Amino acid sequence: MINQTLEQILKEYPFALSYFEQNKLDITGYEGQTFEEFLDHFSIEELEDQAIDKEKLLSDFPVYIEQMQAFLGMEKKNQVLSMTILAGHDKSGNPEGFAELTVLTSQIISIVGPTGSGKSRLLADIEWAAQNDTPTGRSILINGETPDNKWRFSSNNRLVAQLSQNMNFVMDLTVYDFLNMHAVSRMVEDPQSVIEKIIKAANHLAGEKFDLTTPVTSLSGGQSRALMIADTAILSSSPIVLIDEIENAGIDRKKALDLLVSSDKIVLMATHDPLLALMADKRIVIKNGGISKVIETTKEEKELLDKLEKMDSLIQNARQELRKGSTLSSQILE
Repeated sequence: MINQTLEQILKEYPFALSYFEQNKLDITGYEGQTFEEFLDHFSIEELEDQAIDKEKLLSDFPVYIEQMQAFLGMEKKNQVLSMTILAGHDKSGNPEGFAELTVLTSQIISIVGPTGSGKSRLLADIEWAAQNDTPTGRSILINGETPDNKWRFSSNNRLVAQLSQNMNFVMDLTVYDFLNMHAVSRMVEDPQSVIEKIIKAANHLAGEKFDLTTPVTSLSGGQSRALMIADTAILSSSPIVLIDEIENAGIDRKKALDLLVSSDKIVLMATHDPLLALMADKRIVIKNGGISKVIETTKEEKELLDKLEKMDSLIQNARQELRKGSTLSSQILE
């Protein structure tokens, strides 16, 4: 970085401009110089008048870049490529029915089991990167190693994004204002193009279309979940997405999963929906608070999924027709 020109630095780290502005350094016209060369152009009088400490500015600059990368989740060394669940025990203290499960980016894992069996507890263990310090005794590894404490305790570097079927907005903002606020907080280079990409993806998922001028408080349940899924996939730095029962969310579930997977996320979803369960690469079966077993989705199940999706499509079409006030006939089955 010390040999890079200011122009090269800003191209690679756009947020660096804030460092110069915070220190009241106008680099206009000096973009072709290195940071040190830029500081050298000040006379002794200018350094004293403006209280410029060249050595401190030079030493603090790489620290600022590193901290901002960490805040924005941009550090390559911190890229999450895999997550491993190490077995704990069920509510009776019996060992779980597996040794370990490793999930890679762009993989989907479903979590199935009766209501109250412990699906949400597993999601919580993952969210907080448990280290044998929760009621289940499970441990979570990131990239095969014990995760750094920043994954567990820093609100600026969240490991997990949570999506549930109960998502409602209370802010008095338009969709544009909401997305712009998030984009600016992430310091993206071109907020407008990101916002347009998110609204397009959200409308691809939602049953009812909406636009950037729509107040977020007036979004339906399906629209708000579509917006948050698109926002999570495109803008969130969280590498792991946990989904808690979105089968009744009023969105295209398959498109939602495809969007998240295409963004290199690790996706785990607790569900009672057979379609969602079979869309996953593997499914975790929960009983009595513990993981009973891990099942890989078979070829036969994938073929069955095709038939179930066709049946589900018929039901969805019937629902839409009823909403429009139409009278159903046997033709809907053709």
